[in-house]
Amino acid sequence: MLDTKDFTFFESQSNFDFKGFFLKIIGYWKWFVLSFIITFLIAYNVNIRKEKIYGMESSIVVKDENNPFFTANTSLVFNWGGVSDKVQTVITTLKSRSHNELVVDNLEYYINYEVKGKYYFEDVYGSVPFYVKIDKNKGQLLNTPIKIKFLSSNQYELSVDFAEYPSGKLIHYIDNSQSDLGTLNDVFVKKYKINEEVNLPFLTLNLHLNPDAINFKGKEFYLRFSDFNGTVAKYKEIDVSADTKAASVITLQLQGANKYRLVKYLNTTVSMLKKIQLDGKNQFATNTINFIDSTLLQMEGQIKEAENELKDFRRGKNVFQLEAGGEKLTDKVSEFDITKDELERKSKYLNLLNTYLLKNNDFSKLPAPSVAGIDDPNILINVSKLIQLSTQRAELGYSVKSNKMFTEFDSEMEALKKVLLQNIISAKTSLNVDMAIVNRNISALEGEISKLPEQQQELVKITRKYDLKDNLYSTFLQKRSEAEIVKAANISDIDFIDPAKDIGGGLRGPKTSINYILAILIGFLVPFLIVFLITLLDNNINTADDIQKLTKIPLIGVIGKRNTLNNLSVFEKPKSPLAESFRAIRSSLQFMYKKQKVEGSKILMLTSSVSGEGKTFCSINLATVFALSEKKTVIVGLDLRKPRIFGDFNIDNITGVVNYLIGQKTLEEVTQSTHIPYLDLITSGPIPPNPAELLMGGAMDDLIEELKLKYDYIILDTPPVGLVADALELAKYADATIYVTRQGFTKKGMLAVVNEKHKRGELNNISVLLNGFQNKNKYGYGYGYGYGYGYGAYGESYHDEVVEEKGLKKILNKFRKKNS
Repeated sequence: MLDTKDFTFFESQSNFDFKGFFLKIIGYWKWFVLSFIITFLIAYNVNIRKEKIYGMESSIVVKDENNPFFTANTSLVFNWGGVSDKVQTVITTLKSRSHNELVVDNLEYYINYEVKGKYYFEDVYGSVPFYVKIDKNKGQLLNTPIKIKFLSSNQYELSVDFAEYPSGKLIHYIDNSQSDLGTLNDVFVKKYKINEEVNLPFLTLNLHLNPDAINFKGKEFYLRFSDFNGTVAKYKEIDVSADTKAASVITLQLQGANKYRLVKYLNTTVSMLKKIQLDGKNQFATNTINFIDSTLLQMEGQIKEAENELKDFRRGKNVFQLEAGGEKLTDKVSEFDITKDELERKSKYLNLLNTYLLKNNDFSKLPAPSVAGIDDPNILINVSKLIQLSTQRAELGYSVKSNKMFTEFDSEMEALKKVLLQNIISAKTSLNVDMAIVNRNISALEGEISKLPEQQQELVKITRKYDLKDNLYSTFLQKRSEAEIVKAANISDIDFIDPAKDIGGGLRGPKTSINYILAILIGFLVPFLIVFLITLLDNNINTADDIQKLTKIPLIGVIGKRNTLNNLSVFEKPKSPLAESFRAIRSSLQFMYKKQKVEGSKILMLTSSVSGEGKTFCSINLATVFALSEKKTVIVGLDLRKPRIFGDFNIDNITGVVNYLIGQKTLEEVTQSTHIPYLDLITSGPIPPNPAELLMGGAMDDLIEELKLKYDYIILDTPPVGLVADALELAKYADATIYVTRQGFTKKGMLAVVNEKHKRGELNNISVLLNGFQNKNKYGYGYGYGYGYGYGAYGESYHDEVVEEKGLKKILNKFRKKNS
């Protein structure tokens, strides 16, 4: 039948020891210091090796700049729409590929000027004493440093290390195409004079000095030609955003390694946009002027011909007499002729507009309707909107790839076209009515003129023709003058609030403080995790707390690490803290014996879980403590399988317990005296084939009885209870049992075996001893638990413990002893 003691499900389980873990972290402080040193060195090297990044910014405002000369008769101003539309258009344009291509090409930012730093090539654009002009039709070496070393004020050395930088690519900036150069493995070196043309298979340029260039002799610089599209892509990353509080204000931000380059790019990109916007604003006026100029050029011949015809007719005639009869009729008919011409010009423009709407999609080249005298507000507004949409669509075509947006533009433009076509029909209907009235009036006047004499009729005819041409010419001259005024008075809707400027600072990275903070975190986290894993995976007994959590068996004491070369630590250093630890255990044992009312000879059995836990060491030193107090003590070596207790006393193991148990020797014959007063030793003797059977025999009872008559204390050094059953056979003789564990060696699970034996009653009056204890946390003095509990601090001043020398001092002392 199973005993309830067989079940260990309710064995007290240890929880995570936070205090012990904290102390262990303190014990590994050197790991943390080393980790911090390494991470800080890494952070420092990262910081000094990273190129510094700066940020520059500028701000602009987008306004509705109305032309002061704008009137209903000079509707020649291009309008981008409301301010919100302008802002979005400006933002889109500044980030567009086409606009940035113009800026990069204008500034030639694909040519890099550098100096070789300790860790990287530094961008020194704006501070080099020279500049280069390249032939865009010729290929330039791509992405390869070209060294420029100034030998004198008018000579420099150009070199390329193809062995270190094997590029093999040429770029042609005329069309941004690339071609293969081939493989070159040599170092090219050649001297040139300033302003002399460099014409090489991989390089075509002229180097010129800046006017303010000084102190450049002997200095080295590098040229590097970058891919044009790659350079544009980098500057397309410009941050352009509208101010949330002021919708018409736009902020531009750009980051890079060279502040001068950033400032110049920001100001240039805005200046170019201002020019483009102003050109767009003047587009109507320019188109109108071009239209009028072409018309006037045709009319100059016609008006000159009419003028000559009038002069020829008047020659040799009494003009005053001829004019007297038809002057009033001439003035009236001329007025109607001018009105008719205006109507015809309006009709022609409407016909042109109608045809253009039906056959074209780009309306940005249309002249303003006012050039033909059209003042219909519907037509004026709709033509302006149509041209505005057409221009916006063309601008977005360079940067926006969304078909949905273009579809919206096309739908809106199509709707405007339909409205305009209806407006044209209505306007033409009104014009036809007006034209019919004018024609009737002209016909009536022509009927009256036909009644005049023939020469007067001819004069009226020629005068009508001349007056019409002259009036039309004057009208176009007036329109041209108005367009010029409008064009001259136009100003850009974009203006600087704060141009980009280097006023110091602007550093964006590397974030050195962040790197050092990361170094602190990583420097702490790495050893912390290692210590945590060591603690988590450590299944050894390390502290007295571990024992108290794993078993209810009392802890009798804690023994420090052996401080001598042999196991006779108490005898050789009787005043050491280690010796006092054994004395504390002796006191605890005497208290136990007294409590159990054990009289006469006392038997103490020492066992352990496995070999190597210091059971023999503890047996010898406990026996020494009893012997030093002038108590007759004997150590009985009962580990018949692995005897080892005799070596420290320089005693042989020829005869021993085995010889007594098999009846070969008497007690006196197997007992050997040691050099320690009052301490005898009985070794195990030769290894028998049946150790357990020998220990179970009656001879063992006789041995114990004889020993009791002769000795005050009998120390039984037994085999490990976790490996063999011998100790269990001997437990019945012991008044007290000490189960020896060793720090960092005994597994926690081994205590389950002792717990089971104790619950079954197989091991009575048992205590646990922690051997080989070192305060690995370096928290306190050498033996933290000292003599039983807490006596170790006193030992620092009372005992003759020799402080172990460390480091360089230890090496020097060894060297002195060797040579002495």
